[in-house]
Amino acid sequence: QVRLVESGGGLVQPGGSLSLSCAASGSIFRVNDMGWYRQAPGNERELVASITSGSRTYYADSVKGRFTISRNNAKNTMSLQMNSLKPEDTAVYYCNADVSPWGAPGTFYNHWGQGTQVTVSS
Repeated sequence: QVRLVESGGGLVQPGGSLSLSCAASGSIFRVNDMGWYRQAPGNERELVASITSGSRTYYADSVKGRFTISRNNAKNTMSLQMNSLKPEDTAVYYCNADVSPWGAPGTFYNHWGQGTQVTVSS
């Protein structure tokens, strides 16, 4: 069984910073691509940033230059440093990862965390 657990959300003023973390745990052989998604009320879930196991990154245009994604392959963790936050960044942020379990080392399954709320407001 694989779990993804996010932490670090909260309330911040416009222009402020927050750091999100995601930890993968359970029977993990390997973690492949990881990413952060977000969903605001009334909107579809969207990809914010992603990172491969080789640390190649992708950012949505709306967060380029403000957000930084990183990961620690040895600890199966991922982080998202969010700077210069704007009210439109308000959303529930979800961790996502492709994980290969010990029971099936050649097969990857996609997993989601439970989400963490980020609110940017004065």
